[in-house]
Order: sequence, then structure tokens, then C-alpha cells
Amino acid sequence: MPLIVETCIARHLGDRGQQQDRVAVFGHPSRRGTMMAVLADGMGGHAGGELAAEQVVLQARRNFEVYVPDAGCPGQLLEEIVTDAHRGIRRVRASTGKDPHSTAVALMLRAGRANWIHCGDSRVYHFRGSETVCRSQDHSLVAELQRRGRLDEAAAAFHPQRGVLLSCLGDHRPPQIAVGEAPARAGDNFLLCSDGLWGHFHDDELAAVIAANPARVAAETLVRIARRRAAGSGDNISLVIMKVCSGAAQAGGRPEAMTAASCVARKSPPCPVPPIPSSPLPHRSPSPRRAAA
Repeated sequence: MPLIVETCIARHLGDRGQQQDRVAVFGHPSRRGTMMAVLADGMGGHAGGELAAEQVVLQARRNFEVYVPDAGCPGQLLEEIVTDAHRGIRRVRASTGKDPHSTAVALMLRAGRANWIHCGDSRVYHFRGSETVCRSQDHSLVAELQRRGRLDEAAAAFHPQRGVLLSCLGDHRPPQIAVGEAPARAGDNFLLCSDGLWGHFHDDELAAVIAANPARVAAETLVRIARRRAAGSGDNISLVIMKVCSGAAQAGGRPEAMTAASCVARKSPPCPVPPIPSSPLPHRSPSPRRAAA
């Protein structure tokens, strides 16, 4: 079935003095219907975090532009993006005297398939309608304690070391990376976001807002709710929403290959915001981010 992808990017400074998140969506230069989303959260506890995040987006674009879809392996492309960005950040450190670090998450979408990779605590979510199919697992101290059963979600939100990452780009150790893939079909939604967003939501809240709204309205709604819940002490927010829709339904019955559609160009009327559960995650102040020693 022909598919079309509705996309939207959103960023917010939060209550920080500097925006260290970087995010982008771009199509392949020669293969219509093949696109990539990338998001990086420069380490707030490190000088030059914005330089590190910019390096991730720049490297993703460079590698994607020379990628040959028919001959290349998506997983290999994504791994090379992360490892090349890591080396680039290390070079930035050597040339500037700063100590840049960053998370990274990237997703490549083409007809019928999605591949993704991440390092750090920026996340990728795969939703099918209002259900959560899967989400990436954070490379952080509190996430590891949760996986070992030594910490629950409520305690993790207030843990004094919740900003400690076990792996990131730019560290003296090679980055720990995790990859995933899944079929992409009509009704599937993908979200890439920094901890400045996901730290204020349960997974089912994110899924419900995105399923019920056009991408632009969903992004605006999520940012608005996150800002309210941050109560004046929020981190930088960045996100990408990618909604896979039926091409025939979206184009009045005309077949269309999977292609990126700007959320700004769509004239869909705003949909009502679904009710937010009465038990949102408790307010948490942002914790300074740093790599584990």
C-alpha cells in the first residue's frame, strides 16, 4: 500500500540559558521516499555540548547523502554515523580544548521499514496507534539500576545521579550503541526525543497525544504539557514526530510513494487533545548531565 509520512520537528529552550539540543529530518538526495531523522542532546554538564550535538547532525547528513539504498545496509550506515560522529567530537575536543559530549538517536525510514540506533538517554519510540510497540533503553545509571530491579520508575525520577550516562559520544571510551528495526505501516508513529521531553511523560501519554493529532499539533501539545510540568526548571526540549499514513487516504486516493511531508504544509484542522491521565510523572528538576567516570 502506498504510504506517506507526516513529520514535525520541535525544540524549546526550556529554562536553560543555552540550547544544546540539535535535531533534523532530511530526505535522501536521490531516492525518493527514503528519509532520516536525527537528534542529539549536547551534554549540559560539559563545555561545548552544542558543538558535539551539531557534529552528530552534520555527520548523519554527510553519511546519508552518500548512502546507496540498493547496495548499502541500513544498520551499518547508522553505526557508521554514530562512530564517525564520536570521532568527530573527539577531534573537536582536541582542537578547541573543550570537553564536548552528546547523546545520539537516528532513524531511517523507507518504504515498509524503519531502522534506528541510539547512544545515551535520548530515545526513539515506536507506537502503533495508541499502543507502545517498543522504545529504546537508556544508557544511564538509573536505567541500569531499573533493569536490575534495584530502582522503580518513581525513585528513578528523583535519583541524585539520574544525569549520569554510562555511554555517550565524545567520551574516552567507545560509545555503546543499540540498534533496532521494525516494519513501518500505516498507523505507525515514531518519536525521537531528548530527556527534556520524555522525563515528563508516561509512554502511554506520548502514544495517545501523537495518535490523536496531526504531527504539528501533537508536537505543540507535548511541548506545552512538558513546560507546564517542568514548573520553571525544565531542560532543553527537542523532538521529531514521524506519522506513517496511507498515501491513498492522505492524497484523495492518488497512489504515492513514501515521502516526507512538512507538517507546516499540511492544513489538517487541530484535533482535540486527549485527556491526560490523572497520575502524570511527578515534577523533577533537571539533573546535570555527565558521563560516568
